[in-house]
Amino acid sequence: MRLEQCLPLLGLLLCAVGTTAQQGEFLVEISGTTVTITCPFEAEDIRWDLSGKTQVTKERKFIIKNHDSTPANLSCSLGDKKHQLYLNAKVCATCEELDALTVAGIITADLLITLGLLILVYYFSKGRKGRASAAGDSRPRGQKMQRPPPVPNPDYEPIRKGQREVYAGLGPRGI
Repeated sequence: MRLEQCLPLLGLLLCAVGTTAQQGEFLVEISGTTVTITCPFEAEDIRWDLSGKTQVTKERKFIIKNHDSTPANLSCSLGDKKHQLYLNAKVCATCEELDALTVAGIITADLLITLGLLILVYYFSKGRKGRASAAGDSRPRGQKMQRPPPVPNPDYEPIRKGQREVYAGLGPRGI
């Protein structure tokens, strides 16, 4: 089979596997110091057991108010079926919750401000390339027409036309 024909079948298979995998999971929600746990069972008359304390309730949700961030063993059971959860939730009374849109807005604003500063620095530094410095020397900046100073040792002078005999004795010597 071709790949285009297999993709819908693969997508359907992944959806079916994903829904069966989610049936046995707890849902934990944390807001301030309140922790809400939802049991995976769909029925009523669920028995909750939190570190040895048993509570029978008709709700799937178990709410722990003023949780002090200590780890706890939690289980929910329906008849002979039982699901267990080790709860190690860190809570904070003074924390603020941010949604994804707010975080994305903060990051976008930061990037735009940084890009704006980058453009400003580029345009203000672009005009200063050709300017001469005010505290520099007052000579004109043209090509230098002066010759370099003479070499102090005449043994290192360059070969000039008609003076080859000075360097004739510097040929390769046989050892």
